[in-house]
Amino acid sequence: MALIDIKDLTFEYPGGIEPIFEKLNLQLDTAWKLGLIGRNGYGKTTFLKLLMGEYDYEGNIAKPVPMAYFPSTIKNKGNKTLEILERLQLDFQMWKLKMEMNLLRVEEDILYRPFCTLSGGEQTKVLLALLFAGEKRFLLIDEPTNHLDSYSRDVVAKYLGNKDGFILVSHDREFVNSIVDHVLTIEKNKIVLQKGTYDTWEQNKNLEDKYELEQNQKLRKEIRRLRQSAREKSTWSDKVEATKIGSGPVDRGYIGHKSAKMMKRSKTIEKRYEKAIEEKSKLLKNIETIDKLQMNVLDHHAKQYIIAENLTIAYERESIFRPIEFTIEKGDCIVFQGENGSGKSSIIKAILRQSIPWKGKLEIAKGLIMSYVPQKFDNIDGNINDFLWDKEVDKTKFLTILRKLGFSRSQFDIPMENFSMGQKKKIFIAKSICEEANLFIWDEPLNYVDIISRIQIENMILEFSPTMIVVEHDRRFVDRVATDIVQVRRVLGD
Repeated sequence: MALIDIKDLTFEYPGGIEPIFEKLNLQLDTAWKLGLIGRNGYGKTTFLKLLMGEYDYEGNIAKPVPMAYFPSTIKNKGNKTLEILERLQLDFQMWKLKMEMNLLRVEEDILYRPFCTLSGGEQTKVLLALLFAGEKRFLLIDEPTNHLDSYSRDVVAKYLGNKDGFILVSHDREFVNSIVDHVLTIEKNKIVLQKGTYDTWEQNKNLEDKYELEQNQKLRKEIRRLRQSAREKSTWSDKVEATKIGSGPVDRGYIGHKSAKMMKRSKTIEKRYEKAIEEKSKLLKNIETIDKLQMNVLDHHAKQYIIAENLTIAYERESIFRPIEFTIEKGDCIVFQGENGSGKSSIIKAILRQSIPWKGKLEIAKGLIMSYVPQKFDNIDGNINDFLWDKEVDKTKFLTILRKLGFSRSQFDIPMENFSMGQKKKIFIAKSICEEANLFIWDEPLNYVDIISRIQIENMILEFSPTMIVVEHDRRFVDRVATDIVQVRRVLGD
């Protein structure tokens, strides 16, 4: 057993308002399969980068073994995959790499294809194979599921479940639950390490939140009582002083002296109460609440919003996938699933009336207002005001939704290019939630989005029953919200 020993770790980005980590002490066993959980922007990737030694920090991180990070930065994706792998890592043996690729169900021929021609899932799996093909290291695996379809997630989950010695960052609850044996959680005001799976963490978190909410309620009542007492004591001297004014003979000197003594005493008591209130307030727990989100769902006169029969996407008469059929009515949440590259996003583009060649029947109700969350979103820049400039979105509501999704007010003025990938994704989700629409079309909305926000979005869909088309591979999300699942199966390679 070897331990990564972290002592008094403190880190703050230049110009930051507050430290990301402050006086953090942790010991992590290099044999663990550790799941790292936390809201977007709480510092998960920063923590991995600190372990890699990429940032300057205060404190000490003792690392008994070398470390490697996923995903690797690849500059020239036009080169052959094998050439890229050899540049990334020199210590692997070819037989070992091919064995790991076989376990991940990746064909060997992709080694001799340009890396840019590989699907996102193939790129992910071959880079994971490279990590485990080298010498023994502690691996830092940052969100590997973002480009994996449902089948590939199962393959990678089984693969990682048979390995050890890594930290895994992922927001896919079922994926994490099937792999890890320890969980490290970055919360608002603390970091928690515990043995178990995601389900173990969730059960413990619910129990802890229930207890802390009860304690918070008691503390708030005590603070209210103390404040009331402080207000009462502050009026003592005023009442005594007021008796100097009135009819009849009074000893105003005596009353003034008595008033001064009462004033001094009341101020002393008031300060004591203020100190007690401050101490009680510090005990209030900063609980990670799951705030409710609200949607603007418009009704439509048509019974059937979309009808598709024998629908397929066809380039130069060649169909990408087998013909599908589906009907979307009010309140339906249809989820498209299929392997990477099967054509799911192309179906969405056809429904959005973009220039996509399709065959079959695709009827869309007249006047249907659609709200769209794209799969790709990483090219945004400027601040939030710049993003909203040409959007017909209520700014106050938009910012309120972002706050509920975990943004702090200080982040509203930060350039969006400095946001995490999850925060960028939330910008588009918040925009869609604010829009008034008959049909919401979301293409892989949960990529990079944290667990708490996923639960919020699930609860919102269940409460407001918006009519939706979703491409998504998060199994727990699909199980909760889908009214039907349409499988998109490729024709090529059958």
